[in-house]
Amino acid sequence: MSELLDTNVRNASDYSEDSIRHLDDMTHIRMRPGMYIGRLGDGSHAEDGVYVLLKESIDNSIDEFNEGFGKKIEIDIQDDLTASIRDYGRGIPLGSLIPAVSKLNTGGKYDNDQYTASVGLNGVGLKAVNALSKKFIARTHRDGQYREATFEGGKLVSDVSGDTEEENGTFIYFEPDPQLFLNYRFHGEFIETMLRNYTYLNTGLAIFYNGRRIISRNGLEDLLTDNMTAQGLYPIVHLKGESIDIAFTHTGQYGEEYYSFVNGQHTTQGGTHQSAFKEHIARTIKEYFGKNYEVQDVRNGLVAAIAVRVVEPMFESQTKIKLGSLTMAPDKDKNGNPFALSGVSVNKFVGDFIKEQVDNYLHKHLDVAEVIQQKIQESEKERKAIAGVTKLARERAKKANLHNKKLRDCHVHLNDAPPKPKRGQDEVVDLRFDSSIFITEGNSASGSITQCRDVNTQAVFSLRGKPLNSYGLTKKVVYENEEFNLLQAALNIEDGLDGLRYNKVIIATDADVDGMHIRLLMMTFFLQFFPDLVKKGHVYILQTPLFRVRNKKKAEKAVAEEGKKTSGKSKSTAKNADSLDSSVDSTSKSGKTSAGKRKTGRTEFETIYCYNEEERVAAIERLSPNPEITRFKGLGEISADEFKNFIGPDMRLEPVTLHKSDKVKELLAYYMGKNTMERQNFIIDNLVVEEDLVEEI
Repeated sequence: MSELLDTNVRNASDYSEDSIRHLDDMTHIRMRPGMYIGRLGDGSHAEDGVYVLLKESIDNSIDEFNEGFGKKIEIDIQDDLTASIRDYGRGIPLGSLIPAVSKLNTGGKYDNDQYTASVGLNGVGLKAVNALSKKFIARTHRDGQYREATFEGGKLVSDVSGDTEEENGTFIYFEPDPQLFLNYRFHGEFIETMLRNYTYLNTGLAIFYNGRRIISRNGLEDLLTDNMTAQGLYPIVHLKGESIDIAFTHTGQYGEEYYSFVNGQHTTQGGTHQSAFKEHIARTIKEYFGKNYEVQDVRNGLVAAIAVRVVEPMFESQTKIKLGSLTMAPDKDKNGNPFALSGVSVNKFVGDFIKEQVDNYLHKHLDVAEVIQQKIQESEKERKAIAGVTKLARERAKKANLHNKKLRDCHVHLNDAPPKPKRGQDEVVDLRFDSSIFITEGNSASGSITQCRDVNTQAVFSLRGKPLNSYGLTKKVVYENEEFNLLQAALNIEDGLDGLRYNKVIIATDADVDGMHIRLLMMTFFLQFFPDLVKKGHVYILQTPLFRVRNKKKAEKAVAEEGKKTSGKSKSTAKNADSLDSSVDSTSKSGKTSAGKRKTGRTEFETIYCYNEEERVAAIERLSPNPEITRFKGLGEISADEFKNFIGPDMRLEPVTLHKSDKVKELLAYYMGKNTMERQNFIIDNLVVEEDLVEEI
């Protein structure tokens, strides 16, 4: 006890003025990056930090365009590792270049003299990019003069200036620090989506991405056209006003889909403006028809986009993915004068616009109004038809969730509250985006995955075989089919994706005909009833090896040599060889044809896992002569010790994507329709028959 008291006294006395530290701006950002850019990541997710750095660099160029300066932005990504952004705006004032990119709370957007409605308000963006980059270059061109500052790890290493003949504007180059962003890569599909969103919101802006021009002429209408995978039931309604822009249509698909923006910023998690749109679009349509329709019936199949311009918007985080502002503008500007929209709530502003403009549109376009009413009535009829089934299914799912034998859940979920540091911790690792669920084929496969999974972030849902073909069926089947209902409950997607429990939904089936069929059946289920799950990039296919190639002869030789040196043990050589050979289960992290190695005694031997025929041939050549080749017929044949290599951090996942050219209805009809003539003809035309030839003796 006395020792404990002495320790406490000593610790207390050690806390003095010398214990208090002051970190400069760049050091603090590098030490606490999560405060400034959210998650770090490696670029495999659209919300990873490398894209936040790119966005923060582009936002300043967008603000210049919105003020009427510079109609093009050039963006170059080199080797998927470095990024450069060149705009043709006014350029950062030469004398303020260094503080503008290296000192927090420094910027030209704290009042509305130069930028009326900008995204970059906090004076943090470019400073965070600078601090978190291995190398960062900022160059400004103004009226025949330039200045260039170079930083490494946030520290200034070069500052040059002089005359120039280049056009006015700003150039930013950065290379994310690989010590912070481990194994990162820029993925072109995420970048292109980001850039297209910028052009949808800024008509007339031309963005050149690695030399290729991206431009939008019709704004939000182009956004919906490019992202919709189902045909609209009527032409897209596109309405513009002062500081607001909306577009919408209905499709024959289930669910709702929204795209929302504030001052050109894509608010992926919505916010007050998106909530206002959802509320008032349903109310306005109900009031137009004079019917007390259910909100869910009005919005079922709705695909919509809203963009607003808010003076000094307040976001719920530095990453600006959710609007928190309650009003369209502050009460007064710095001179004490009110703004045009001072005191007007976001909800009222959006609601008044929709009430007037949408109501007027429906009165002028009676054909559109008729289609909308028909869609509402169809949704209402279907909802009432399954009302009784839905109630029973929910009760069944609720009971099953208490002890769901099909689900082996994990501890961390996507819809959990953000983790908070425990006492004594400075920061905490956020594992929510790592949460995943494996949908497996049968109990044997689920057993292997369950034994070797990460219980914190990986859940397992076991199918009992081939699920029902849901093509052409109504949503009633989701509640009548116990397996579908339990899966829906496990994912928590009955009312949309807001409560989705897992970031990655991974279909894990055998690589045979039956496995492929199950994949198609599951994809049909998701595309039929929850297409947004696919569109938002949550669905993946697990790639597992088809072959295992190992140099068994080397292992046997090694054991034989050891046996010769040990008298009286020759009889056990074969047994030892088998034991030694079975212990080889190491594989490369990449999962490619590179070999995993393990030393036994003084001999080194290898095992290679192959995912296709080309890799198998290469492995045989590498491990020749006479390697042992194992063909995995199913996931259940792979032991848990081996399986852990295939579902770890470097597991091979093939994302399921939908593009504007993909016609979901036609695809499902072709693959899952009952004996379509197109499918029959394709099989007949491509059928290969192998003849058994009698060998002459």
